[in-house]
Amino acid sequence: MNFDEIEVIGFDADDTLWVNETYFREAEEEFAKLLSQYETPNKIDQELFKMEMENLPLYGYGVKGFMLSMVEMALVLSNNKVSNETINKILDIGKNMIEKPVELLDGVHEVLETLSKKYKLIVATKGDLLDQERKLERSGLLKYFHHIEVLSEKKEENYTSLLKHLDITPAHFLMIGNSLKSDILPLLNIGAQAIHVPFHTTWVHEQVATSTKHEDQFITASSIKDILEYVKY
Repeated sequence: MNFDEIEVIGFDADDTLWVNETYFREAEEEFAKLLSQYETPNKIDQELFKMEMENLPLYGYGVKGFMLSMVEMALVLSNNKVSNETINKILDIGKNMIEKPVELLDGVHEVLETLSKKYKLIVATKGDLLDQERKLERSGLLKYFHHIEVLSEKKEENYTSLLKHLDITPAHFLMIGNSLKSDILPLLNIGAQAIHVPFHTTWVHEQVATSTKHEDQFITASSIKDILEYVKY
């Protein structure tokens, strides 16, 4: 893979720069315990995911939409009999997620500090705008980035629009992220390059298999620090 023509590097945020999905898995476990009198943990988990998918076009990505889906699922599972106390506990689960300290992944500062000396760096992430802005502020990483973009979706058309807006030629753009579906495949499809840095936990909605068409078109790094082995600086 040749990155000689790269001028701008984009980074996903959640589970690429800092921990995120782990907190959702913990919240789902807490939610299942709260609703254990109505269903088994596995069934609750399955039904909550279905509810999230149904609500995604309405609420978008992020903790707030997740909170609303939990509340709605609690009402459905309990046949509208769930207590106010339980609803308050569900809201507390969401608030605790939002208030979590930002836990940077190992090597993030080093990589951004190094690459920012040669390349323009941007953040291209999904999620709730206020929540992502808050996390970026808490992270101490803002100084490295020329631009922050919180996208409603990460599809080819979203990236094409972003690169056009920033006057970036796809061939000169490299995206780094943990999701094949959102951070890698759409970029390859528009002529950009990508490095996949898997996180140990991936949301079911983001899981996708690569086709033989793409298997030789991107690099998979075991950690964000390994990016420095591939990109000149």
